[in-house]
Amino acid sequence: MKLIEVNNRSSKKRFNQLPHILYKNDPNFACPLTSMVEENFNPEKNSFYKHGKAIRWVLVDTKGRPIGRIAAFIDLDKAHVFEQPTGNIGFFECINNKEAASVLFDAARNWLKNEGIEAMDGPANMGENYMNHGLLADGFMPQGFGMPYNPPYYIDLFEAYGFKVYYEQYSYHLDLKKEFPERFWKIAEWVNKKPQYSFNHFEWDQIDKYVDDFAKVYDGAWQKHEHYKPLDRGELYNFIKSSKLLLDKEFVWFAYCENEPIAMFVMLPDFNQALRYIKNGKLNLWNIIKLMRFIKKQRFTRTRIIIMGIVEQYQKSGIDSAIFYELKNKVMPHKQNYTEFELSWAGDFNPKIIALYKATGAKRYKTHYQMRYLFDRDKPFEKPQIIE
Repeated sequence: MKLIEVNNRSSKKRFNQLPHILYKNDPNFACPLTSMVEENFNPEKNSFYKHGKAIRWVLVDTKGRPIGRIAAFIDLDKAHVFEQPTGNIGFFECINNKEAASVLFDAARNWLKNEGIEAMDGPANMGENYMNHGLLADGFMPQGFGMPYNPPYYIDLFEAYGFKVYYEQYSYHLDLKKEFPERFWKIAEWVNKKPQYSFNHFEWDQIDKYVDDFAKVYDGAWQKHEHYKPLDRGELYNFIKSSKLLLDKEFVWFAYCENEPIAMFVMLPDFNQALRYIKNGKLNLWNIIKLMRFIKKQRFTRTRIIIMGIVEQYQKSGIDSAIFYELKNKVMPHKQNYTEFELSWAGDFNPKIIALYKATGAKRYKTHYQMRYLFDRDKPFEKPQIIE
């Protein structure tokens, strides 16, 4: 085996080739576009590098064939909010071989340690945790866009190295062909009729306003979380602009009280349903035509709620139900191709969001683990505090 730092065309090719090899016969897997992966590592296109650094490797066998890959990165704005300065690993893929996995984990650990880091979390990406965070532990089915997928044996590879589960993330599925519980709609109607509340969906010609509204809600909803960091408006703006092909403005809603933003709700169509038709991960002309045809014909049937936030003082107001009410009455009647909502990323430390998802009648289908490895093996392993 040979570990190669990814820094030229040949190593990038092998880095991106590996998922196509590992998942060749797995019908559940939708391989991301190569261009989308590479944008993560391009400082000109990823604002993460304004406050972070990253490195990646590909592992090859004696014949030069890729058998593993990993990236290590540090968000300098977040790393030191933990008791042990913490970095991340991501983009992990590997054959079912503990020795190969250990070579990859060692490379990441040694690089992070040299940067003054004392722990590593993963799998993760370079942005917020609503996209491509976690190790799939339960619910091996076609994943929604932005939801990680991996073989079951990855858990063994992580645990054999010494990683432990830092927290669990649950995903719920809501069948839109079934009625919501009656009590849910009664609360929603009652809140919706209150004159101080108003609701608007996102508009592209007001992107600056909605970026500001998003940040205000984000700060008001999560500022008491133990590892809270104010949202980077530049990163959010770039994420929205880069998601223009995916983002349906009617799937991004804001709630206001006396014109002040108090809640937000963001969904994305399951772009993986389209990506399954792109077998090589390349956006050549024919693949672009296939993607545009899929989108134009509205063949999406599932949408994923990637984030829902409510300013703390309104978290028991029923405003969450009222946003669903707006969707039901103003959006879904003309989007009848959608039959399923995926409500994702309910952390085991966040009983409020779990209770909300259950209140809609949604059923839990998937569990992802966020893993942590402490470099000092004698340090006590502590999990996140429960959000009250």
